[in-house]
Amino acid sequence: MVDDDERNLLAVATVLEDLGEVVLARSGEEALRHLLRGEFAVILLDVYMPGMDGYETAQIIRSRHQTKGIPIVFLSAVNKETEHLLRGYSMGAVDYVFKPVDPVVLRSKVTVFVDLFAKTKEIERKAAQEQALLDATIRANAERLKAEQELRRAEQRQAAIIQSLPMVLYLEPYDSERRWPHYVSGDLRAITGFSFEDVQKQPDIWSERLHPDDRDTVDAALGMRRESGRSSVEYRWQCADGTYRHFLDQAVLLKDSDGRPLEFAGTLTDVTEQRSLEMKLVQAQKMDAIGKLTGGIAHDFNNLLAAVIGGLGLIEKRANLAEGEARILGMTKRAAEQGSELVRRLLAFARKQALEPRPIGIAALRNAVSDLLTHTLGGLVDLDWRVEGEVPDAFADQAQLELALVNLIINARDAMPGGGTVTVSIESRRAAEEELPGLAAGEYVRICVSDTGSGIAPEHLEKVLEPFFTTKDVGKGSGLGLPMVYGFAKQSNGAFRIDSSLGRGTAAELWIPRAPYDASDQPYDATTDEPLGERATRPLKILLVDDHPEVRTTTAAMLEELGHSVVEVANGKEALTALQNGSSRCDLLISDYAMPHLSGTEFVRRARELHPGIPALIITGYAETEAVADLPKKVGILLKPFRPRALENAIARACNPAAVAT
Repeated sequence: MVDDDERNLLAVATVLEDLGEVVLARSGEEALRHLLRGEFAVILLDVYMPGMDGYETAQIIRSRHQTKGIPIVFLSAVNKETEHLLRGYSMGAVDYVFKPVDPVVLRSKVTVFVDLFAKTKEIERKAAQEQALLDATIRANAERLKAEQELRRAEQRQAAIIQSLPMVLYLEPYDSERRWPHYVSGDLRAITGFSFEDVQKQPDIWSERLHPDDRDTVDAALGMRRESGRSSVEYRWQCADGTYRHFLDQAVLLKDSDGRPLEFAGTLTDVTEQRSLEMKLVQAQKMDAIGKLTGGIAHDFNNLLAAVIGGLGLIEKRANLAEGEARILGMTKRAAEQGSELVRRLLAFARKQALEPRPIGIAALRNAVSDLLTHTLGGLVDLDWRVEGEVPDAFADQAQLELALVNLIINARDAMPGGGTVTVSIESRRAAEEELPGLAAGEYVRICVSDTGSGIAPEHLEKVLEPFFTTKDVGKGSGLGLPMVYGFAKQSNGAFRIDSSLGRGTAAELWIPRAPYDASDQPYDATTDEPLGERATRPLKILLVDDHPEVRTTTAAMLEELGHSVVEVANGKEALTALQNGSSRCDLLISDYAMPHLSGTEFVRRARELHPGIPALIITGYAETEAVADLPKKVGILLKPFRPRALENAIARACNPAAVAT
């Protein structure tokens, strides 16, 4: 109600107060301020007011978007002419009432607009509720659709993962008398060769193809799962291609809401690759342990044989024996030398022989091995060399590589008693990480010796690399050929792999590192028996250090036979004491390598601190690769057992001024 007369405002407010809240305004400006703060069902507007009259106020109200729809009823005590009525209606008025107004009439008119306002608000409220409900429904549908899409994507991802894994999921009835799943998820054909339809058509297929050796274990596990509600058993199962694969079968019992058993839900996982890797690891660990044991035994044998062969050599030189005794001595000496050769093979297997790696041309290797085997293979066996493309030089000890190839080729010949062809394929290969167990990535020369002979039984294949194991008849094999090849390959930073099947033949692969561009800087080996052009031209005073009394005594006797004077010491500590107090001036140090408290290499290093440049020679029956690498500069290695000529050559090399360290 807008009116500048307080009496009119009071009268109207009294008449209309029970219809709703009546807001009073005493001018057009005050009315506009009220309109900015609230909503109104109807505006009762006095036409004649000082300042802004009713027409101007109505015009402003109608011009504003928020208020243009509010009904306006003009009240006027004057200006009752038609033209004023028309002006009022043109300003947007819905009614034009003259004062004084009958309360009943005014109340009736206002009631209409109040009811209309209330109904409009109710419609708006319901419309807002319906819109909110519609929006909520749309959001719920969108969220449900999104959830369904996510679920489908998750199911697709899960199905893809299951399809890519060597695993299947299955459901099996609890009361089934035989293993016959009624649901399978995953690529069953990929891991077994059979489809789910094949399994459904053959109810006994699982039982029939179970490995006989695993049957009792599996039956026991399946019997227990009814009591425990779960099972986990590993077994071998024959796939469609006839091969046995290792499966890990795990299941749990599903129950209904009342606790009654319904079915078993399980997984069948192909663990063949894991078991193969585990067996290879166990085999590698076993071979490493056998190698360490073999190396230790070979060291002790070398010390014994050094004393025996050295002593026999001295007896041969010093004693005047009759023909019969000389023959017996010669037989004994040959037997001892055969024992030395056996020890060398054991050291090759144990990867503790002293190697002299050099670049080896493939053509020279082929010619050398062919010459060695010319009269060995026999007329029924042909040797076929196949060199693929340009093959670089291999980097290994040439004599040991030739011996390894000879061993492999002779084994191939023996596997074909009726004759055939032994194929030696040589090619350049680059090995990636983990292509072969223990083989570093890099460039290699791959040498494969293959035959079409009888092959090796699977149960023997893992044992052929063990020393003294042989598949040949008694007396026809020592069981050291393949172990020697294996040890040589490992010590040469390569690898050896053998693959075979009964009735189809065997393929043995040697992976030898490719020769580096500069392979000339290698430590020299003083073991050779070949005569040298330069010898020690004068008797020497030699300090001999060896903790083995028999070997020390024999070596001293050999040195004395060569014209040298010898001071014998039992260990490095005593030798250093003798050098420090000057009681033992010497021209050459000869020391055993493996001694308690102070090794031979450490003794030489400390001795050269007292006497810089003194020549030195290390003798050993057990030369580890790390120890050889730890040698002081210009120090030779002489392997036990050795002959007098090898000892003489080693002394000449050590005393050569060009080889003496400064």
